[in-house]
Amino acid sequence: MSYKIAAPDEYLAITGMSIKNVHITKAAWVLPFQRCTRFSVQPHDYAMNLQAMTKEKLQFLLPVVFTIGPDVNARGANAKSVTNASSGEHAQDEDRGDALMKYAMLLADSSVKVKAAQYLENIVKGIIEGETRVLVSSMTMEEIFTEREEFKRRIFRNIQGELDQFGLKIYNANVKELKDAVGSTYFQSLSQKAHEGATNQARIDVADAQLRGNVGEADRRGQQERQIAKINAETAVQKTDRDIERAAAEANLATQKTNLSRDVDIARIQATRATESRDEDLKKDVEIKRAAAELERLRASDVVKATISRESKQQAADARAYEIEAEARAQFEQANMVADANLQKQLKEAQGITAMAEAYTKLGQAFGGPEGLLKYMMIEKGTYISLAKANASAVQGMQPKISVWNTGAVEAGSGSGGNGGDSAATMRNVYQLLPPLMSTIHDQTGITLPEWQFGKLPPQGNEVARTDGTNGTHHRK
Repeated sequence: MSYKIAAPDEYLAITGMSIKNVHITKAAWVLPFQRCTRFSVQPHDYAMNLQAMTKEKLQFLLPVVFTIGPDVNARGANAKSVTNASSGEHAQDEDRGDALMKYAMLLADSSVKVKAAQYLENIVKGIIEGETRVLVSSMTMEEIFTEREEFKRRIFRNIQGELDQFGLKIYNANVKELKDAVGSTYFQSLSQKAHEGATNQARIDVADAQLRGNVGEADRRGQQERQIAKINAETAVQKTDRDIERAAAEANLATQKTNLSRDVDIARIQATRATESRDEDLKKDVEIKRAAAELERLRASDVVKATISRESKQQAADARAYEIEAEARAQFEQANMVADANLQKQLKEAQGITAMAEAYTKLGQAFGGPEGLLKYMMIEKGTYISLAKANASAVQGMQPKISVWNTGAVEAGSGSGGNGGDSAATMRNVYQLLPPLMSTIHDQTGITLPEWQFGKLPPQGNEVARTDGTNGTHHRK
């Protein structure tokens, strides 16, 4: 037992044990007592030069070429058969309508006679020759010429009907031009007749063509001349129109250029004037800003000068006041030292010391405390007079305000002219002069004396203000 496989263009034909007729397959197990034969299914060309006679007894040669091979698509029921050749089930599915089975049986018959290819060629050519002669003998030469396609279909149909019994198929059929048989000149005469007719017709056609050509040439020449004249006239008209349009366009262009040049000049003049106006505005703004800056500078300079002058005067007055204060303090300390020295000298004189202490105590109480006593002593020492002189020298050259003070009427019982008054009233009047004096100094110089030394300034204003004295008033202008 062996496994056989066919080539792509081959089939296997298996006969023998368990196979009723022939089993056709591509691959199968071949059992003992079975025979396997390979056969090709490639189509072959069969070229023939058939000699036939028409219905009018006209002989001719008919060159044909047929491509014929096994019909691999007409398998019948064998296409469903079981491929296992070892079982007997496939025998009941075999069908004699299988084209490959018919072809294989045809080749099997050839093996006992001649080679398969020669045997097949003899059968195919015999069928083609027989069917073609039968068909030609039933047709006239005119029918064969005029119905070439029908003639070809009928040959194809008749030959295919005969080939079906062998499982063969016509894949292509080509019928060439008919030729004369040996000793016949039919097609030659027809060809010559056709040639002469064609030649004569060609001469006639040439003459007609020449006639039509000459006439047509003359007609064309006339039409050409007319068309040329018409075209020239239209060209001249169009040229005139184009010249007119060109002149109008040039005039319009010149006008546009003039208008554009005018607009450009006007725009340039307007721009120049606008620039000049803007320049003048900018110059004016610069001058205004420069004047404002100069004014501010002058104002600042005056303010600085006034400030410097005022500060200088203030500093001078402060320095002078400090000097006076220092001198007063030194005098006070000197007085204290002197008092202490006297007190030391008079320690032994207890009564004198006690009396002086009581006197100072009473004097301090009379002036409201040590500060009042200090002011009294400064009056006694002429400190305020010196300070007034210093202030007068500081405000010299200025326009001072004039102040008039009235210390009040003479107290009753003081005597005529006030000479008989007590010393305390006189001191009070003198002390009442200090606040107006400080106010005058402040108004004239801007200097404020220390309040702890000279007291507080009186209320400011242009109205008459009363002092702390009994009748004392002062007037400021």
